Amino acid sequence: MPHYREWTKSTFQIGKPIEIDKIFKAAVKLKCSDIHLQVGSPPIFRIKGGLKPLDMPPIDDDAMTKLTFPMMDQRNLDIFHRDGGADYAKVVEIDGENWRFRVNLFIQMGKVGMVARKVERSIPPFEKLGLPPVMEALCKFDQGMVLLAGVTGSGKSTTIGSMINWINQNMNKHILTIEDPIEFVYTSDNCLINQREIGMDVIDFHVAMKHAVREDPDIMLVGEMRDRETFETAIHAAETGHLVFGTIHASSAPGTIARILDLFPPMMHGAIRATMAMNMRAIVGQKLLKTIVDEPSRVPIVEIMRFNPSVKKFVAEQEDEKLYSVIYEREDGMQAFNHSLQHFLDQDIVSRAAAFEISPNPEQLKMWMKGITTKSS
Repeated sequence: MPHYREWTKSTFQIGKPIEIDKIFKAAVKLKCSDIHLQVGSPPIFRIKGGLKPLDMPPIDDDAMTKLTFPMMDQRNLDIFHRDGGADYAKVVEIDGENWRFRVNLFIQMGKVGMVARKVERSIPPFEKLGLPPVMEALCKFDQGMVLLAGVTGSGKSTTIGSMINWINQNMNKHILTIEDPIEFVYTSDNCLINQREIGMDVIDFHVAMKHAVREDPDIMLVGEMRDRETFETAIHAAETGHLVFGTIHASSAPGTIARILDLFPPMMHGAIRATMAMNMRAIVGQKLLKTIVDEPSRVPIVEIMRFNPSVKKFVAEQEDEKLYSVIYEREDGMQAFNHSLQHFLDQDIVSRAAAFEISPNPEQLKMWMKGITTKSS
C-alpha cells in the first residue's frame, strides 16, 4: 500500500464501490450529525451532541487511506498533499434519496483523519429551529451585508440556509451562492437560484466573484469570510447594491468587528470601520446548546446586533466597548446571548447548568432568572 503522500487517482480503480459509504449510511440511520475517523480508533459518531464510538475494530493507517482517499478527485488530492487538508462535499444515495456530507480530510500527528458533517436534506423554518422572529427582517434588506458569526459546529450554515430558503419562498430575486463546498442544495421556488462550487464550477473565489458581477444577482451567499480578499470582495459587492450573506469564525456579534479588523493592517482599520458602518446591516452570533426535551435536541443561542445609528457610530468611532449597551436596549429585535438563554430557560427547554456554562456572563443570567435587572442589562 503506498504512503498517503504517494496516492493519486490512478492508485485505485475508478468505479469500484467505496466502503466508506457503509459508514455514511450508518450515520444517517443512527441520526448522527458528525462522523469522526481517526487512526487507532473505531469510527465515532456525534449523536444528540455526544460522541459515540461504533462497535467495530480500530481503523489502521492502510484502512484509513483506502476508506477516505477514493472520495477525492485529483484537484482535492493535490490540495490535500499541498496543504495537509482538503474540504469537499460527499453525496451518498440511501434508499433512493441523496444525502450530502461536508467533509474535511486532514493530517494530525502524521496520520490521516476525517470529520464529515451531515447536511440536512430539508431546511427547517426559523420557528422550528428556535430562531427569533427578527430573522425574517434580516432577509428583507435591498443592499448590504449580514454575517453569521460562531465557532465550527455552531449551526451557522443551517441558520443562513433557513434565511436563503425564506427569501426563496417569499421574494422574487436572483440568488447566487459561491461555496467551498456547496452544503444545502436549493430548489428554486419564487427565486431564481444559481449555486457555484469552488473547484468544481469555478477555479477560485476571486474568479467566482469577478464573474458574479456579470451574472445579475440580487442576493449573494459567499460562504465563509476566511481572509482579507474574501471580505474585501464581499463588502464591495454589498457596496455596489447587492445583499450579501456570509459566515465568519468569531465568538460574538460585537467581537466580529475585531475579528474582521484582524484581517487587515492597522493603517487600514479606520477605512474598514467606515465601510462596515456604512454597509453592514446585522451580525448574528450563534452557539448551539443541548436541550432537555426530545425535540429539538439542540437549540441555537443567538446574539443579534443590528446596525442602527448608534451601532454605526460606535463602530466608526472605535468605541466597540459600547456596543453591548445598545444590544441590551433590545431595539429592532436586538438581543444578547443571555436574552436567548433566558428565553429557553423560561420555556424549560434547556437546563440551568448548561445555560450557565455557555453564558458569557452567568452571574447576570442568574440575576435575571431571579427577576433582578439593572440599567445596563
